[in-house]
Amino acid sequence: MDQIRVCTYDGPGAQPVIREVAWPKIPSKAALIKVGACGVCGTDLHILKGHWPKQLPWPFTLGHEIGGVLVEVGSEFTEDFMSKKLTVGSKVMIPPLMPCGHCYYCIHYPLSANKCLTPVYYGRYLGFDKAPHLWGGWSEYVYVDLDMLPGTKIYKLPDDMSLRLGALSEPLTSCIRAFNRASRAGGFTWGDTVVIQGSGPIGILAVAAAQEMGAGRVICVGAPETPRLALARKFGAEATVNIEEVKTPEARIKAVRDIVGGFGADLVMDCSGHPSAGPEGIEMLRDGGTYVEMGQFTDAGSINTSWHRICTKDLNVLGSWGFTGNDLPLGVDMLYRTRGKYPWLEMQTIYPFTEEGIGRAVSDAMAMKTVKSTIVPWPELAE
Repeated sequence: MDQIRVCTYDGPGAQPVIREVAWPKIPSKAALIKVGACGVCGTDLHILKGHWPKQLPWPFTLGHEIGGVLVEVGSEFTEDFMSKKLTVGSKVMIPPLMPCGHCYYCIHYPLSANKCLTPVYYGRYLGFDKAPHLWGGWSEYVYVDLDMLPGTKIYKLPDDMSLRLGALSEPLTSCIRAFNRASRAGGFTWGDTVVIQGSGPIGILAVAAAQEMGAGRVICVGAPETPRLALARKFGAEATVNIEEVKTPEARIKAVRDIVGGFGADLVMDCSGHPSAGPEGIEMLRDGGTYVEMGQFTDAGSINTSWHRICTKDLNVLGSWGFTGNDLPLGVDMLYRTRGKYPWLEMQTIYPFTEEGIGRAVSDAMAMKTVKSTIVPWPELAE
């Protein structure tokens, strides 16, 4: 094989274009990953809608929720960033945001290395023009090179882990970090009642993460009923509130409070990314509760609210942005440990690696016809 197919977009609103590039030479500290599965993230959708607040290197290849297998490795490419041995045939994932390890935040605040000043970003900040052109997961292969991009981090997956499951490790780890942020702030503890705003992929993953991390009760607010809210209940949400049926903020707040009982939830987490979620969510909380914002990954607009409510309700309000490398084992281990407990693969709707298939994966995700659109270049690798 001497050509590799890779999908690019020329800008917001553009259609996917599959191009062919030459098979790259693999230097001593580089490797080539054959992509088994790559999810369509809400961030990808916002980028394609033109919502990303920073300049992007169009054309480029989207896709950062990658589960793949090493098919070629250089002589010095021998272990992942946690010192696990890597060889041809190792199953791996790569986090999209890879801190450099030597900037102000990486050195002084390693738990905030997600705010690295010079991170490596696959599927976003590496343009197609940069050789060898394989910088995102919507491709047959992804190229990694520790000399060219020394901040690159590879994480080894269990040998018998489905690559479809591996493709969920990046978004799940984001949820786990958000709950850990709340826990460290004293705002989340064993037995707490949790409300998840949003029933997309992050919301569904957060339902599972909340339970595995000790929540006593989990309620999910979102839409549509099929496939999203129905799946949230399969994942263990004891109740759901359908925003297409309960149409006003006041009615949604009442519905959640009626389910929760007492004075409100202990923790509310926004996974929706919609500006209206915050003002509603803080009213679903008990006084002294915790609100976690992890859904506003792109600038969807300002939020009209009164900060008096935050003050008078004595709330913790936390933001959570992605994750750092030390969080990754938690996400991978949770997926692997609970692979028979939750219907993980039911989240994913599979699409072929064609221009038409990728276009449908994106449009169906935008229309909320899927929970997690997942692009599969090599079907024999995915399961």
